[in-house]
Amino acid sequence: MNRIAKSPAEARKKARKAALAAFAVAQCAAFGAGAAQAQSVTPRPPPPPNPTAPPPPPGPANGRFTMTPVANGFLRLDTRTGAVSLCTVASGQAECRASADERAALEKEIGRLSKENAALKAQIAKNGGEGQDERRFDRALDRMEKFMRRMIQLFRHSDKTPPTAL
Repeated sequence: MNRIAKSPAEARKKARKAALAAFAVAQCAAFGAGAAQAQSVTPRPPPPPNPTAPPPPPGPANGRFTMTPVANGFLRLDTRTGAVSLCTVASGQAECRASADERAALEKEIGRLSKENAALKAQIAKNGGEGQDERRFDRALDRMEKFMRRMIQLFRHSDKTPPTAL
């Protein structure tokens, strides 16, 4: 079922898919090898903490995501946010889908942002399209213009009157 790419862009896209699939397989294999190796070695107790040493960086040292092989693909854990996704490899392309809990949280956030967006649009419509910052800027500009006009009048007036002797 391999077909020849008709254009260079299609060939690049096909190569990218193959590379992604190879990467996913390599990650699963590396994880499996690491797990097997970890089982055969007896664990050592951790060294005592050094009070002068800097704290370790958050998450694993090898990257943001950890992969765990499962029956129909692998689970991807985001070590920064705790989000879990189920990833499957089909026709040379890895596809990750968010878990149901994560999707519910995303839907809730989308709903909140939609309401906030509607409220902001209503506030802009109520103010005639002008926000509070724009009105403050216009007032400051009016004051500056008034100041400049008075300064110019003072300079013109001082040019017309002869200097007084002290």
